[in-house]
Amino acid sequence: MPEFLLEIFSEEIPARMQKRAAEDLERLILGGIEAAGLSRTAAEAHVTPRRLVVWVDGLPEAQPDKTEERKGPRVDAPESAVEGFLRSVGMTRDQCERRRTPKGEVWFAVLQQPGRPTGEVLRDVVRQAVGSMPWPKSMRWGLGSFRWVRPIHHVLAIFDGRPLPGDIEPEPHTRFIFSAYTRGHRFLNPDAFAVGSFAEYKTLLKHAFVMLDREERKAAILEQAGRLADPRGLTLAHDPGLLDEVAGLVEWPVALIGRIDEQFMDVPPEVLMTSMTAHQKYFPLKRKDGSLAPRFIVIANTKARHDGAQVVAGNERVLRARLSDAKFFWDLDRKTRLEDRVPTLREIVFHARLGSMEDKVLRMQSLGTALAAHVPGAEVERVRSAALLAKADLTTGMVGEFPELQGVMGRYYALEEGEAPD
Repeated sequence: MPEFLLEIFSEEIPARMQKRAAEDLERLILGGIEAAGLSRTAAEAHVTPRRLVVWVDGLPEAQPDKTEERKGPRVDAPESAVEGFLRSVGMTRDQCERRRTPKGEVWFAVLQQPGRPTGEVLRDVVRQAVGSMPWPKSMRWGLGSFRWVRPIHHVLAIFDGRPLPGDIEPEPHTRFIFSAYTRGHRFLNPDAFAVGSFAEYKTLLKHAFVMLDREERKAAILEQAGRLADPRGLTLAHDPGLLDEVAGLVEWPVALIGRIDEQFMDVPPEVLMTSMTAHQKYFPLKRKDGSLAPRFIVIANTKARHDGAQVVAGNERVLRARLSDAKFFWDLDRKTRLEDRVPTLREIVFHARLGSMEDKVLRMQSLGTALAAHVPGAEVERVRSAALLAKADLTTGMVGEFPELQGVMGRYYALEEGEAPD
């Protein structure tokens, strides 16, 4: 049975929106197909940074024919009522049936509605789905008011090996004619090529340096990263969220390994890892004992010359600049004791009706010492000190640069100052 393939090709879709977008487009397409009375046997949705893809297999060539019965007036009803009914159904008396009912003999019209070709139905389904996509954020471009997550370049839509008739034309300034053409990787194979089936589409995309399947890209990233890390006795830091995000940034992942300058290795590992993962999307590497190694994996979206030496050097330079800032804050913050930072907390609002962060700390002290009095063996003064220092790192330069490290940095600074580890 025929298959349907849709690809909406655009500028890069934000990685955080990709998975949901593929699910939404598949849901809207399949919902439209089901509402049109069409059957199917299989469906898949895929997404890369530049394309949303939905494939549906086992579709019929046309909708099933429908039979509809319409009940009219009684046979002995006024002539005007009968004539009005005949006009509404587009039939003559000879074409209608007379049936006996409890209320007397009544006119019935049996309407035969032939099914529309599936290609025409799919055209309307695609138009409706595109107009209904619930993007968290979208944009306009050019002269029109049509919105999409990023500017669309073209729409591939083929049914039974041929392009769908028509286009998506939400307004005169924006028109995307359905075609059988797509493009490969932005840099490695940007030329357009035609496809006639989903199998051919996947094969040609692979030849054009595009891994369509998201899970395949994730597996390739892990495999390549492992191939670089294993000979050095290192392992990849486990971070499924980062892996998901990086898989949404590349169509053809190429792993490269870079080095962290030794001068930064005395900075807490959480700082180094946050700089690499949150800001640069690098994968940190660890030694067998679990400590952070002075190496990282960067995933390029292209095959570079000279084994990517220039790409690695560029990423090392960027990371060096980021870590220089982090080291500066690390050295600067340790010049001021946490206890001396507590008064500054009054400048940070905790809640409009509950006062500042200093007020919160004072309440924590009061509650903590009151509770400690009921805990056998508790050292009240340590509780008081812990409560006093708990929020002090909010005023440090490091937490200002890396807000996700609040609390973590406070522990490091407290230990530096000789506070009890517990």
